[in-house]
Amino acid sequence: MKDGPDVGAGDGIEGALAATEDQVDAAIKAAAAVTRELRKAKVGAARGQVRDLRKALAAAAGYAAESAQAAKAAEASFDFDDQGHLASGAFAEELVEAADAAGVTMVESDQRLLCYPSLIKILPGDAAVEIDRRRERRLRPSVLVALLAAAQKRPPRFRAETFLESLEAAYDLVRAKQDKRAGVVLPLVDLWSVLTLLPGQQREYSKPEFARDIYLLDASGVSTAKSGRGLRLPASTGTKGTGTLVTVARSGHPQTYWGVSFTEAS
Repeated sequence: MKDGPDVGAGDGIEGALAATEDQVDAAIKAAAAVTRELRKAKVGAARGQVRDLRKALAAAAGYAAESAQAAKAAEASFDFDDQGHLASGAFAEELVEAADAAGVTMVESDQRLLCYPSLIKILPGDAAVEIDRRRERRLRPSVLVALLAAAQKRPPRFRAETFLESLEAAYDLVRAKQDKRAGVVLPLVDLWSVLTLLPGQQREYSKPEFARDIYLLDASGVSTAKSGRGLRLPASTGTKGTGTLVTVARSGHPQTYWGVSFTEAS
């Protein structure tokens, strides 16, 4: 995925955000001191405690100057090229490293990051990532990894029966077009091409998404279509060549697919 120089500095965006967080925390404390002294001044004015009023106002003015300096320091602290970091591939590397440190398996494939059951696409121009087609603007790697780890604990929202019917229909179309016998094993990528015939559909429904859905179907145990034919995802020497589909299984290990067939029940 990386096709440019590493524009990340030091600890990358995680380190830059952590440093800015510290600066903001200092600014908040300085602002809190201003509020505290102003409250004292309000009490002094309400009660006519002139000496306490003057003391609190002077302290509030001093803290206000410190607060302004702290706010400017916080603003200056985040001098980070986030768009360049995302576009160069450095962010993807940082995210993979953060996932590895948290014990969450994540791999790169076809310009996406795979982290069962989620697919992540980086959107540099929007300063965001897309997780399963949902825009996410929280870019701190530790936060994203925590979100992905939580998603792994929930059952995937996947309609196995519906996907199986679509897969069977695509299989029949490809088999008829290629004039192949019933039950023949066909490359899954040929079915994906049929499922994404409309303009722009291959961008909307990528091979990594298709591979993920094949795995979810395989793992669901749903293998008999309404027609009564059974799904088979046979291992093949094709899994070592072109046309393979790779995803990440629940176990964290790579899962590879190549062919598919639908056969009549014996």
